[in-house]
Amino acid sequence: MEDQAIVALYFQRAEQAIAETIQKYGSLCRSIAQNLLPVRQDAEECVNDTWQAAWERIPPQQPRVLSAFLGRITRNLAISRFRKNTARMRTEGLTVLLSELEQCVPAGQSTESAVDAILLGDVLSAWLESLPADDRVLFLRRYW
Repeated sequence: MEDQAIVALYFQRAEQAIAETIQKYGSLCRSIAQNLLPVRQDAEECVNDTWQAAWERIPPQQPRVLSAFLGRITRNLAISRFRKNTARMRTEGLTVLLSELEQCVPAGQSTESAVDAILLGDVLSAWLESLPADDRVLFLRRYW
């Protein structure tokens, strides 16, 4: 079927337009998507999204070259999907790098060390209270 007839079917809102488009340009759009996306399912999803985008865009627009119109839609969808997939991979790599650093960075205070610090503070306070005022001041000035 000729491109002008397929575009006319889109303007009539006939579902046959999508079937004719798939038959004539399905392999072109699939090859564009598969060249940009390594995962076959992602490429197929982009091709299916191309048919939906063509259905939504053609009544207001009237493409002169249908193959270029569909190829541009497929390419843009595939590039968007590729960027989305690689952005996710970058953050996953960052998580792996941070997990490796956990072994190098000392952990915060443990519960045992916090309890020991409180007990030591209590013992020192009790001892300081038992000292005369001058000795207490001298001790605090020296070790504070």
